[in-house]
Amino acid sequence: MTNYTFYPTYFLLVGIPGLEHEHIWISIPFCIIYVLALLGNIMVMVVILMSPILHQPMFILLSMLAFNDELLCTSVAPKMLSIFWFSDRAISFNGCLLQMFFIHAFSSIESGFLLSMAYDRYIAINKPLWYSSIITTRLIPRLVIVFVVRAVVLVGPCLVLIKRFPAFKTNVIAHSYCEHMAVVKLAAADIRVNSIYGLFVAFTILFFDLLFIFFSYIMIFNAVFRLPSKDARLKAFNTCTPHMCVFLSFYSMAIFSFLSHRYGEKIPPYVHIIFSDSYLLVPPMLNPLIYGIKTTLIREEIWKILKKTQ
Repeated sequence: MTNYTFYPTYFLLVGIPGLEHEHIWISIPFCIIYVLALLGNIMVMVVILMSPILHQPMFILLSMLAFNDELLCTSVAPKMLSIFWFSDRAISFNGCLLQMFFIHAFSSIESGFLLSMAYDRYIAINKPLWYSSIITTRLIPRLVIVFVVRAVVLVGPCLVLIKRFPAFKTNVIAHSYCEHMAVVKLAAADIRVNSIYGLFVAFTILFFDLLFIFFSYIMIFNAVFRLPSKDARLKAFNTCTPHMCVFLSFYSMAIFSFLSHRYGEKIPPYVHIIFSDSYLLVPPMLNPLIYGIKTTLIREEIWKILKKTQ
């Protein structure tokens, strides 16, 4: 820490403030979670790729979600583990901004995929006769382009706004990765524009997507409760359960992390940092487990592939 202002060529990531002496032990669950996330999402992508019966829009969306999960957790876990294991805290200024861009961009794309999967379930349950004409394989690449463009357009200016700062109070980031507000708070300048823009991006992505997902499920539940038989209602609920589990885990952790950075002065720093780290690693680990267990077709195809390898 310094008592003068300067323009840093690199930042120093603390890891988990207050628990530096426990980094080795903390690294064990995070390493396990990261490995499980990699293996689980690779398994989902391979199963969907190798099984012609799964070459349907819903499963293609799921494979794209798995690919994005791979990129999201890989954008943060390797550097985080190098801090925990080797005290490799230094990261270049531009490298920090690049990591920040990838983390927030992949989180934005993740939210977009969850929104599209809610829309997929809405059409499947509310307009089943129109499903094959609305949800097509040609729609998927268009959605991917929209989500990527949205992420670049919204997250990119955050980097430009940080680059305009003339000086910083310190180059020590009390975090395990380069999070937007954690870097902005170091600036020796007025940060109101950055804070307001960060709120705008979060509202545009998280709350906008969450609002439409919530609206979709209101319509879905309304349609399900109108089904004549109990078995039909149960089957409809089962098709939605995996997605509900995934988006609840992602959005609940994302909103807590976002709000605690701005309004969580009374939350101990190590609690906030551990939760922020988990938010980027736990959902990518849970997604393939949830879909693999709850989706019958995927579970059956996994068993078929495992039997062929024996």
